[in-house]
Amino acid sequence: MPSPDPWRALDRQPNVDRLIAALETRGATPTQARLRRRFLAFVGLRPGDRVVEVGCGTGVVLRDVAARVGRRGAVVGVDASRRVLAAARRLAARNGRPSALALRRADAARLPFAADRFDVALAVTLILHVPDPLRVVGELVRVTRPGGRVGLQDQDFGVVAVTHADRALTDRILAGVARRVYAEPYSGRRLPALLRAAGCIRIRLRTDVYQDTTLEPFTRNFLERRAENAVRFGIVTAAAAQRWLDGFTALVAAGDFVFTMNYYGAVGVKPR
Repeated sequence: MPSPDPWRALDRQPNVDRLIAALETRGATPTQARLRRRFLAFVGLRPGDRVVEVGCGTGVVLRDVAARVGRRGAVVGVDASRRVLAAARRLAARNGRPSALALRRADAARLPFAADRFDVALAVTLILHVPDPLRVVGELVRVTRPGGRVGLQDQDFGVVAVTHADRALTDRILAGVARRVYAEPYSGRRLPALLRAAGCIRIRLRTDVYQDTTLEPFTRNFLERRAENAVRFGIVTAAAAQRWLDGFTALVAAGDFVFTMNYYGAVGVKPR
């Protein structure tokens, strides 16, 4: 039976272009850009580093990584989707290439690289979507050199807060959709344990918060997709979902809208 999570088989989705555009919309949101910069600083990327990002999507993180490692560095992006990699290639060319940047199509659980190849391996908002998180993290550790760093960042749908007059309806939609779409909707809080189980040492954790008080495009997309899925899964009626979305518009107009979501970043070191 196909997974209800569209990111597991992106190329087979009827709305693939919309999903691809959503990645760039999220990446362009100022608060998301700050989350990204803080996480990459936490990982400790240095000029000249060889970096692989697994689940690179359209290359939002890759472009930031390339700027940090510079022309002496090397950056490889891996994704299972042909369509998203085509978009990543176009966007990388448009933005220039401050380092050697390559893109590869591959399964995150079977990376096509020799062991000990990279200084840093990253997976940003990927672990939530994979069927076997420990196997993927194990692959990240395998391709990282001894003494190198493995960095994971993920949101956690158990720590989402949004203002709404109908709190019961809000909880039913947010929690109900997350349970039906994701095998582990609370993936963010599991990242340190995954790194430890994969053999990493000196594990560090950083928690950041995505905050929005104006209904940014990323937040609007997130809430609209939750409403659509709530109808699709029979959690609420179409009328109730529309009423829920209309409630946010009124809150924004009154200056009372608040949306927050936790992002967890964990970094471990591969033993020498």
